[in-house]
Amino acid sequence: DNPITDAATQMSRLDSTPDSIFYAEPRFVEHVDDNAVQLMTNYISEQIVATQPASVLDLCSSWTSHMTTTTASHRKPSRVAGLGMNAKELEANPSLTEWTVQDLNENPILPYEDSSFSIVLCQLSIDYLTKPEEVLKEVGRVLQPGGSVHILFSNRLFLSKAVALWTGADDIDHVYTVGCYLHFCSGGFKNIAAKDLSARKGRKIVGDPLYVVTATKV
Repeated sequence: DNPITDAATQMSRLDSTPDSIFYAEPRFVEHVDDNAVQLMTNYISEQIVATQPASVLDLCSSWTSHMTTTTASHRKPSRVAGLGMNAKELEANPSLTEWTVQDLNENPILPYEDSSFSIVLCQLSIDYLTKPEEVLKEVGRVLQPGGSVHILFSNRLFLSKAVALWTGADDIDHVYTVGCYLHFCSGGFKNIAAKDLSARKGRKIVGDPLYVVTATKV
């Protein structure tokens, strides 16, 4: 079942002021610990970008896209478009070949042509989207057939800006919620799957958890 049953309540936030105010000042910091940053970088660089000639959309982008292209094994994408909230952060991102400032909570329509990208990333930001299904429907539009979307998230967040559906849930609920976003958004996705990328010692997670939900465009 679709977990969004009352969007007005479930997509509400403690801080309802425009996001342009909250993100006006750049934040050149990571939002998960160093171990999770490395896990995210390895996943994106080695398991996603390096496996194919890629044109990438980094959704909700900032000063880093967690891509390593310094060795022969890490293929540099031909195009990396970043869409985010702060111009200074986007300008400082060395991976981006182009960037756009846009508030997806105000305007979820992506400024790209149909079938423009082979990969779409959304890193540590899905919990802040108040219109997630509309955004992901647009992701389906701009993805090429056979392209993939990768939504990475942890349990670290700006509590005041995350939606109520997210803040009242645990990690398993978050995985289910993101999978449902993809399933119910009418974006033309198949093979929706989740993976736990967290570092573990035995069964215990070490440091910040990290998860990814993926799907393929039909």
